[in-house]
Amino acid sequence: MAGKKKKKSGKKKQGPGKIINFVRDERVRLVTALFFILFALYLLMALISYLFTWQVDQSFEFQKVFSSQEIMVENWAGKTGAFLAYTLIYQWFGLASFIFPGLLFLIGLFSLEIKLLPIWRTLRISLAGLILLSVSMSYLSGENSVFLGNGPGGAHGLFISSWLKSFLGMTGAGLLILFTDFAYLLFSYKPAIEWFRRKKTEIIAEEQDLIQDETNSWTDTLSGKDDTKDKASETGSKDLDPDLSTKTLNADGQGMPGTIPAGRKDKQEDGVELTVEKSAGEKELSELKPLQTSNYDPTLDLAGYQAPTIDLLEDHHSGDSMVSKEELINNKNRIVETLDNYKISIKKIKATIGPTITLYEIVPAPGVRISKIKNLEDDIALSLSALGIRIIAPIPGKGTIGIEVPNQKAEIVSMKSMISSSKFQETKYELPIAIGKTISNESFILDLTRMPHILVAGATGQGKSVGLNVIISSLLYKKHPAELKFIFIDPKKVELTLYSKIERHFLAKMPDMDDAIITDTQKVINTLNSLTIEMDSRYDLLKKAHVRNIKEYNDKFIKRNLNPENGHRYLPYIVLVIDEFADLIMTAGREIEAPLARIAQIARAIGIHLVIATQRPTTNIITGVIKANFPARMAFRVTSMVDSRTILDSPGANQLVGRGDMLISEGSDLTRIQCAFIDTAELDRLTEFIGSQRGYPTAFLLPEYSGDDNMDTGDIDPRQRDSFFEEAARLVVLHQQGSTSLIQRKLSIGYNRAGRIIDQLEAANIVGAFEGSKARKVLIADEYSLERFLNELDKEKDED
Repeated sequence: MAGKKKKKSGKKKQGPGKIINFVRDERVRLVTALFFILFALYLLMALISYLFTWQVDQSFEFQKVFSSQEIMVENWAGKTGAFLAYTLIYQWFGLASFIFPGLLFLIGLFSLEIKLLPIWRTLRISLAGLILLSVSMSYLSGENSVFLGNGPGGAHGLFISSWLKSFLGMTGAGLLILFTDFAYLLFSYKPAIEWFRRKKTEIIAEEQDLIQDETNSWTDTLSGKDDTKDKASETGSKDLDPDLSTKTLNADGQGMPGTIPAGRKDKQEDGVELTVEKSAGEKELSELKPLQTSNYDPTLDLAGYQAPTIDLLEDHHSGDSMVSKEELINNKNRIVETLDNYKISIKKIKATIGPTITLYEIVPAPGVRISKIKNLEDDIALSLSALGIRIIAPIPGKGTIGIEVPNQKAEIVSMKSMISSSKFQETKYELPIAIGKTISNESFILDLTRMPHILVAGATGQGKSVGLNVIISSLLYKKHPAELKFIFIDPKKVELTLYSKIERHFLAKMPDMDDAIITDTQKVINTLNSLTIEMDSRYDLLKKAHVRNIKEYNDKFIKRNLNPENGHRYLPYIVLVIDEFADLIMTAGREIEAPLARIAQIARAIGIHLVIATQRPTTNIITGVIKANFPARMAFRVTSMVDSRTILDSPGANQLVGRGDMLISEGSDLTRIQCAFIDTAELDRLTEFIGSQRGYPTAFLLPEYSGDDNMDTGDIDPRQRDSFFEEAARLVVLHQQGSTSLIQRKLSIGYNRAGRIIDQLEAANIVGAFEGSKARKVLIADEYSLERFLNELDKEKDED
């Protein structure tokens, strides 16, 4: 009847979503993993047992074995195990069948999301190796082998081996199998090709050394390191500039004046061209043309070093993170509806989909004021029910207004995709950084030498530490240890410890330091001052070489135009990385900021670059001096607009969505980037790969620096006082509190230095002796008395 409502069926359709949810259920995955792991162990036991019981187990007909309880097999895994082992080893692949338990165990771990190896690649390689190993063992054992019945290669290997021998003969089949195995190793096992490359490099290096030794020996003979030198000196021949590689001989080659006319060119028996010139003493001399030696190669010290492979990284791409057409249409309609509510009409709207953000570009109708749209930022965010809405009005270089809207499902940008991109592989940058992808899904590559320093800021958990690891790993993938050195400062003591494995390859430290990862504040101060000494030394070298920057200097040195005996050396780039800058400023403000500002101001030309990160981008941490020398800033999500203005000089970082969403400022323009992701396991593999190779005997050693901390506080000379002595004296008298922490906090110096000043104040009888946890007594009552006391101390100092 029409008035009656149709009863709804009580059964619901089982769509694909139910199946997916069932498969993703943690309990299902745990049961599946347990099954594969236990079955792998059972199969391994059956195969091992078959090696000892195969003669007995093969004598049975397995149809009768399973149908009769009286027949017993010898296999440790029972009848089923005997049947599986018989099938795999005898009828199929022989000893190569031991690959199957390993694959089953790997699948079980994969079900638990434990990725020891790339699962699909490992399956492909293992199955191909299964076939090749079976055939190879059958070929080597021969057709008459009775081991395991069909030989070590099983029936499969025996059949293919016999077939190849019948068509190609014994030798031809062997060559084909050898070629196939060799190709399999090259395509499936990267260390094999790396081994061949390393051997090739070592052979070439040995040949170059041999040629160089022979050349030097020949040159020494020509330069007169025998009796010819003495004879030449007796004839009054003119000495040449020792910096030149040109050697001078007399015309007859025996140290006696020659008779070859000036300007004539002769060929000697050994083919060396001689040009006769007039000497200062009007004696005719012959000058050998400069020897053509090869360029200097700084990487030959570690000629066998292999750059990290891309397989060390994982692909974190999630296939279901693309923005759907429905989401795009809904967002477009809501934007248009919100603008229409405020009488703002638009002519056109276009969407550009990025990994985390979709940019909606709108063209407003004529007469619409841009500021009116800009003021609707919160209203648009409310209508879209989304955080992180940012309006760019207008987009630089375009006649449009941009509205950035976060995607419902963000896509992870894996570090593997960045390193393997053609843009990174083919870049000509000196220090390239594959930082992430733009809104248009393009790889964003930076050159640290052009920036030349980076200031990184962001709240806790927003991707700042991952961003630092992305910067470091990009450089590790691109540079040789001879070309780049890192100085790592880690006040938190846990963020950069993984990189200690590459100390003898990429790290730099002071000679008296045990650990290359610097965590102590005083050692940080000493290292920064040591780095300023290295900076001044490099500028002296550039001045002597008449060049303006490190690239010109190294090019000149590589071409052997600079003599190492005059102090010249190849200069690697040095990158200083500080993980938590705020902690250093709070404990030793002026002592940290002064050398750091000096390095930031002038170190660019000589290849020293700074990467500083902080989670507190406040004005007392990021001071005007720091900001002035760090034009490049990376801002992850911060909690307030004030922090955003501190780091970027504009709002925007407070509107980010987090999880690697960032803004990069390289001047006046801001670029929104989804930072690449690299996890701890990938970093561990990367550093282990580098650290396992042969390195230098020690880390790269910075110049020695003896700071004020070397002074013995137990034996203080009252005439040698700290520059803050009088200021500290006035401070403790004013507060009537002889406290080390007071001096440290008020004067923004390190704790050790504040402690030395307290000892000096005690020696001068301004404060009393140490009393444990209590503050020292102040022995001078007021500032007037203190000034008189200080004047008397100055008089005593002048008299001495």
